[in-house]
Amino acid sequence: MPDNKRRIPFSDPQIEMAHGAGGKASRRLIEGLIAPILGGPLLESLGDAALLEIGGARLAFTADSFVVKPLRFPGGSIGDLAVNGTVNDLAVSGARPAALVVTLILESGLSSEVLEVELRAIAAAAREAGVTVVGGDTKVVEHGMADGMYITTAGIGAVDPRAVCSPRLVRPGDRILLSGPIGDHGITILLARGEIDLETDLRSDTRPVHPMVDALVARVGHGVRWMRDPTRGGVASALNELAADARVCIALFEETIPVRDQVRGACELLGLEPMHIANEGQFLAVIAPEQADAALEAVRSIPGGEAAVIIGEVREAPARTVLSVSAYGSTRVVDMLVGDPLPRIC
Repeated sequence: MPDNKRRIPFSDPQIEMAHGAGGKASRRLIEGLIAPILGGPLLESLGDAALLEIGGARLAFTADSFVVKPLRFPGGSIGDLAVNGTVNDLAVSGARPAALVVTLILESGLSSEVLEVELRAIAAAAREAGVTVVGGDTKVVEHGMADGMYITTAGIGAVDPRAVCSPRLVRPGDRILLSGPIGDHGITILLARGEIDLETDLRSDTRPVHPMVDALVARVGHGVRWMRDPTRGGVASALNELAADARVCIALFEETIPVRDQVRGACELLGLEPMHIANEGQFLAVIAPEQADAALEAVRSIPGGEAAVIIGEVREAPARTVLSVSAYGSTRVVDMLVGDPLPRIC
């Protein structure tokens, strides 16, 4: 294990919903139990995709699972979410998405019409993302065992030689770029379940981020140090992982972080932190300071990236910490997500 990693012990007696939320419990499960047993390269990098070299070709390979409830929601559905979530993991790993394998786990009694709608959603999302579905599998389980359907995916892409990203490359002074407003997806799912009485026109941000990533890398090249799509656990968990892996402090300028009024209102009502809420169409990047302006211009030039903003910077201390800095200069620690306030959001 690299010397910049601190082994996280796992002593939980059983698996809980929080272990799938992308926060502290998830990291404890992966780093304390799964990775040590499976061993090998998994211990070296716990990013969004594995980077491999096969026959001289550099490839990125990723896998994901989708258990979102409900199956359809404003702005998307489990079908397009499965495609976008997978290709985004490849994109932020510095790869151009190429092909997907899709496995369907269907519940007995599922309407054939519902299945057809989701298959068409998968096909449409794949076309938009520029990838091909090259295979998969189908399993059927008993009624009541899968909430209609679950989807698992695997994706592969060619690594862009212009993109060399790693926590080891992050340096004090680097800037933190965010592609757009946070929290849309998680709060949309919550509202779609009817769990709170709040009328909004909020929609999930599910979409492929590769066009924005490609423009960014084309413009600033190796000025991109690190990237991540802040899905489960949100911006806070993604940046806390970076701070721990790079042994740096991430200072966020609180007033610059874009949050829609509907998301902020729902979070205030429920006592949630917007930076803990999942996103499915945004990405974070660490940019060399001299390239920050060019990086912003590149992302903003792509449809959907107009709201990109620099939200913070990398500092030396306090190491392994994410701080939120107010307009008045006061600071507070932004920790990783604890528990699972919004289960089954992807």
